[in-house]
Amino acid sequence: MSPITLLGAIVPGLVTFLSPELASRMQFGWTISVHIIFASLSIGLAPFIIYFTWKDVRTNERRYARLRSFWVKVFAAGFVMGTVTGIPMSFQFGTNFPQFAEVAGELIGGPLAFEAKMAFFLEAVFLGVLLYGRDRVKDRTYIISSVLVGFGAWLSGFWILIVNAWMQTPRGYEMVTRNGMEIAKLTDPFAAFFTPRMPWMYVHMMNASVISVALLVAGVSAYIVWKKPDAEAWNTALKLAVVLLIASAPFQAIHGDAYGRHVEDTQPQKFAAMEAHYETGQADLHLLAFPKSPEALTDPRAENLVTVSLPAVGSFLASGGDFDAEVIGLNEYEENPPVALVFWSFRFMVGLGFLFIGLALWGGFLMYRGRLADSTRYLKAMIAASPFGYAALLTGWYVTEIGRQPWVIQGELKTSEAVSSTLTGAEATLTLVAFVVLYVGLMLTALYILKWLVREELRSLGVRESSGGRWHGPIPWVSSDD
Repeated sequence: MSPITLLGAIVPGLVTFLSPELASRMQFGWTISVHIIFASLSIGLAPFIIYFTWKDVRTNERRYARLRSFWVKVFAAGFVMGTVTGIPMSFQFGTNFPQFAEVAGELIGGPLAFEAKMAFFLEAVFLGVLLYGRDRVKDRTYIISSVLVGFGAWLSGFWILIVNAWMQTPRGYEMVTRNGMEIAKLTDPFAAFFTPRMPWMYVHMMNASVISVALLVAGVSAYIVWKKPDAEAWNTALKLAVVLLIASAPFQAIHGDAYGRHVEDTQPQKFAAMEAHYETGQADLHLLAFPKSPEALTDPRAENLVTVSLPAVGSFLASGGDFDAEVIGLNEYEENPPVALVFWSFRFMVGLGFLFIGLALWGGFLMYRGRLADSTRYLKAMIAASPFGYAALLTGWYVTEIGRQPWVIQGELKTSEAVSSTLTGAEATLTLVAFVVLYVGLMLTALYILKWLVREELRSLGVRESSGGRWHGPIPWVSSDD
C-alpha cells in the first residue's frame, strides 16, 4: 500500500478527496495553465529578440544592445521554467490518463517526439549562442542564431498544437482492435497533422502569444520610462510594443470571429456553451452579461442573466451570413461541458480583447502626437495591463479545452474513459496539491527574476536607490510638491 493510499485509510471522514477523474483533470489543467505562460513567453518574445538582435548588429547602438541583453535573459528564464513545467505533463499521460495514451499513442507520439528533437534542441542550442556568443561568433552567425531561436519556439508550438488540434477534430485514422482494446491507427499522416482545426488554432495561439508579450514588454518599458523618462532604449521598446499591439490586437478580433464559425461547424456543442444557448433555434450574441443571482455564476441561462445582446447575430456569425440560421442548443446533448466556465471565460477573453484594441489605438494616437512617453496616464494603464494578455490567453485556452468536454478525443474517447482505473482519489488529490504548491513556487521565482532584472536595469540607468535597496522615483498620484 502506497503512503498516499495509507493516509486516505487512516483519516477517512477527516479528509475528503476528489474523484480520480476530477483531480486528474484539475492537475493537468493546472500544469498546462502554468506551462502555457512560459511557452507563450518564448513564442511572443521571438520577434522582439530577432528585431533587437538585428538592430544591435546593424547599428551598433547601445539602446538595442541593452534591450537585446535584457529580453534574452527573460527569454532564457522563461525557457528554463517552460522546460521544468512541461516535462511532467508527458508523464501525466501515463500516470493519470493511460487509456488516452493507449488509444491515441500512435497519433500523438510522433508530433511530441518531433517537438523535442526538432524544436526544443534547436531552441536550446542557439539560445546558448545568444546568451554567451555576442563577442565569440560572427555578426551574421549571431543574427542567424536569434532567428533559429525564434523559429524553434514557433516550431515547438506547431507540433504541440498538431496534437491538440487532432484531439479537437480528429482525422487521418481508423479505430482498430489490438489486444482486445480499440485504438486509433494512423492511416493518413497529412490528414492527421493538418486537421481542419490546426490552421485556426495555430494562428490564433501564436498571435495571442505576441499580444501577451507585447503587453508585457509595454508594461515593463512603461514602468522604466515612468521612473526614467529619458531612457532611450525603453522608449524605443515601448513604441515597438505599441506598434505590435496595433497590428495584432485588431487582427485577433477579426480572426476570432472567423474562428468562431469554424467552431460552430466542427464543435456545435462548444459553440452553444460559449453563448449559453440551450434551446435549438435562432441565437443572439451576448456582448455583455451580468448575473441576476448567484446561481447565474454557475448556471448561466437567459432567465438569470442581464445581457446586452444583438438579436439573431449569433446565428449570423455561426452560419456566416444567415440571421435565421438554426443553432443547436445544449438541451439536445446528453452530456454538456461545464457551461459556466466556458461562458464566463469566453466573455472575459473577448472583453479583454477589446480592451487591448483600445490600448493599442490610444498608444498609436499618442505616438502620432509625439506624446507616448509623456502621458503618465497611459504609462500607468500599460503597467496595469501588462498581465492581462496572459489572462486573456488562459481564458481562451479554457474555452478551447473545457468546451470540448466530456470528450478528450472529440467523438471517440471521453475523459472519464481515459483516466487510470487504478488511480485512487487520495493519490490524485494529494498529487494535485503538490503540483499546485510546486508550480506556485516556480511562478513566484519567475516573477522575482523579472523584478530583479528590472531593478538591475534601473540601477544601471542611474536611478537612485535607498539604503534598503529600493529605488526612488515618481510615486503614482503624488506630485513632487507633496
